[in-house]
Amino acid sequence: MDEKALCDFFRRLDRRRFIDKSLAPMAGADQPLPIGHGQTISQPTLVVEMTRLLSPEANSKVLEIGTGSGYQTAFLAEFSGSVFTVEVIPDLSRAAQQSLGEMGYANINYLIGDGSTGWPEEAPFDRIMVTAAAGSLPGELVDQLAPGGRMVVPVGMPGDQVLLLVHKDSDGSIREEKVERVSFVELKGKYSWYNPAEG
Repeated sequence: MDEKALCDFFRRLDRRRFIDKSLAPMAGADQPLPIGHGQTISQPTLVVEMTRLLSPEANSKVLEIGTGSGYQTAFLAEFSGSVFTVEVIPDLSRAAQQSLGEMGYANINYLIGDGSTGWPEEAPFDRIMVTAAAGSLPGELVDQLAPGGRMVVPVGMPGDQVLLLVHKDSDGSIREEKVERVSFVELKGKYSWYNPAEG
């Protein structure tokens, strides 16, 4: 993707739109911040890095697991053709819809539910972004990734998580690339940390 355009958008996007007013003085800090319900908005540089790794294109159909505050969603909507974003916490989904709607994005589709199993009715997806850590690689998400697609997903338990870049080749084979150690909140649902589901 156009990394200059990505950096320009990062500088333009006001993080204060996505956090509580009481945290506004910390909006520019490169660190996660609480958004309620035990969830966080990710540190800005990590959002940029994950977007770069995902490398969405203008015609990409993107699935996002974990709408959260909507901050990462804005990056996806800016550089993709369409975004399908799933959030398990209704209050967060509604707040994100309001924030992103006020910004004028009309290419975002929202779903409230267990994002760890994706959005099968809308599959396949060219890109999949997961913004919470799964206990194991979610098999349903791999299945919903289109041939030639890529997925960015943190996998692992607290204190032992790695960010994976998953490629699905044209023949359907899967390649996993370990990018870096990370620390994310838990992906709720079937692929949560202590659920026996396996990818």
